[in-house]
Amino acid sequence: MNPPKAQKIPVSLTTAGHERIDHYFWLNERDNPKVIAYLEDENVYVKEMMSDTENFRERLFTEITSRIKQDDRSVPYFKNGYFYYSRYEQGGEYPIFCRRKGAMEAPEEIMLNGNKMAHGHAYFHMGGYEVSPDNRTLAYCVDTVGRRIYTTMFKDLQTGRSTGAIISGTTGCLAWANDNKTLFYTLKNPETLRSEKMMAHVLGGNQPDRLVHYEDDEAYELEAYRSKSDRLIIMLAHSNTSTEYRFLDAANPAGPLRVVQPREKGLEYQLAHYRDKFYIVANDRAKNFRLVETTVDQPSKEYWKEVIPHREDVLLEEIEVFKDFLVVTERKNGLAQLRIRPMNGAEEHYLDFGEEAYTAYISYNPSFDTEQLRFSYSSLTTPQSTFDYNMRTHEKTLLKQQEIVGGFNPGDYMSRRLYACGEDGKKIPVSLVYRKDTELGGHTPLLLYGYGSYGVNVDPAFSVARISLLDRGFVFAIAHIRGGQTLGREWYEDGKLLNKCNTFKDFIACAEYLIAEKYTDKNHLCATGGSAGGLLMGAVVNMRPDLFKAVIAAVPFVDVITTMSDKSIPLTIGEYDEWGNPDDETYYRYMVSYSPYDNVGAQAYPNMLVTAGLHDSQVQYWEPAKWVAKMRDMKTGDNLLLLHTNMDAGHGGASGRFEQYRETALEYAFLCKIASPALIKN
Repeated sequence: MNPPKAQKIPVSLTTAGHERIDHYFWLNERDNPKVIAYLEDENVYVKEMMSDTENFRERLFTEITSRIKQDDRSVPYFKNGYFYYSRYEQGGEYPIFCRRKGAMEAPEEIMLNGNKMAHGHAYFHMGGYEVSPDNRTLAYCVDTVGRRIYTTMFKDLQTGRSTGAIISGTTGCLAWANDNKTLFYTLKNPETLRSEKMMAHVLGGNQPDRLVHYEDDEAYELEAYRSKSDRLIIMLAHSNTSTEYRFLDAANPAGPLRVVQPREKGLEYQLAHYRDKFYIVANDRAKNFRLVETTVDQPSKEYWKEVIPHREDVLLEEIEVFKDFLVVTERKNGLAQLRIRPMNGAEEHYLDFGEEAYTAYISYNPSFDTEQLRFSYSSLTTPQSTFDYNMRTHEKTLLKQQEIVGGFNPGDYMSRRLYACGEDGKKIPVSLVYRKDTELGGHTPLLLYGYGSYGVNVDPAFSVARISLLDRGFVFAIAHIRGGQTLGREWYEDGKLLNKCNTFKDFIACAEYLIAEKYTDKNHLCATGGSAGGLLMGAVVNMRPDLFKAVIAAVPFVDVITTMSDKSIPLTIGEYDEWGNPDDETYYRYMVSYSPYDNVGAQAYPNMLVTAGLHDSQVQYWEPAKWVAKMRDMKTGDNLLLLHTNMDAGHGGASGRFEQYRETALEYAFLCKIASPALIKN
């Protein structure tokens, strides 16, 4: 079967005085029947080219989903007199949200049944939900398109009936005032999808919802939430590099919003309320952040008093406040650490996790007056585990570890932390895992994952689906490249804006290192990344198409100049701090030097699977579609180039607890078909 060939219609685009000709600009027309037909033709081509893996994909899907406990339940948490949890029923795709009054032995109250709510929808996602302080009214958010635009609804938990108005176009952020009838929420701009308004809705009122705050700076978005102390309603305005908090008294919902510290370019801070003071994590005079405190009455930075100073080798990430303890999440040598500080000044300590590479983070801790810290832990060989840790006695209690149906023995697998050497001499951490009985060498298939943007850390965590690759002889590796914050804030800043190419070079250096160390070779090395990690994939295959046998680019951000030049496209203006503004000549020249779409050439690209979501709100579907069309027109050789578009979903792919793994099965089958074809016949 011949691959689809998109029509070429030249369109002139000018940015910073430079003209570019885009032959596939017409694919931006979401409602054009020809666009839909082209995407569907590409899906048919994927089906045909992957037809020899159909039975294998079904086995993979069954294998992965069979490891997942069907009738599972989350660890309950206690809040305001009730234990809350979610559970799954046998065969159910979506969670059921429940609570019990006072004790887990009390009768179960089902608040929301996701399986019933999802009926009739090709896509369904539950956003945030919040119960009013009197425990009677539930506000909840639902997205049935995949565009991350939510509808907020209300339910009387005593009668079980819907109550109040239905609010469209919300973000999923909700916060109740103490009067049990005023709900604060944030509203999206329908065109740019920017969260730009904080609103107040009064149950049973006849007045239209009140505008509390409008954010007129297009680089900023809004969030709203209720403080852990239950005394404040917090509003956060944030760009990629600056934050500003405001607050009002939860007992006076009509009261004014007060500013904590007015926004400044480059000033980022986080806020935690504790009695009459705020604890603040801030980068003021501290690249890796420091901890300060100040009073609620005098919150601005001239009154900040230092609690934990800045350190060159430690990134201070976040805090959790309790009545008698302060818990600090820090990152040292690329790994998260939890630091326990008694409020009375007694000796502090760190939790010991005892593995070479792992993921640890503070879980949901709604209770203020408790000695128990709930945290989560996993590693490349340890399933997701939830613990309660007594901060006074240092006793650690495992509440739940993810059950792998059919059994899983961590001792069968090896996890390692290695360091590649970058082009400029920087040491780049690499986490990897494989079965101990895997024969390592040049013939070993290896999947290298990377992201490297927004300061996001990709910590080494467990994946139930990944077992299917490891048990088939694959090595899985994570390249902790610049653009993330693995080695501190400087690691992030050295991989953004005019340093962005360090991200791509680091990934290539990790790939070359794994080949040099005989973990794999060019004929068995595969790579994957999604969204901004898809940009990474696009850049590296342009720079080094010879290095990889197969590449998966999921919902990739690849048409950098066109997207960043169009202020009407969702989220564009807020991205200037990450990528730069192409209207500036300096940034334009740099961005165009690596933009995957603009650098497609007549060369032999690796075998590639590219995915898209028709309703994607983060990376519009046309970016991967245009990129594939251009590569298909220009590439040499006969390696596979596939574009699979989910016509019913957005950035996160298919919804549903099990259905999402059909996409995983397609990706794994593609990797096996290319890097180890004998596997699909077994």
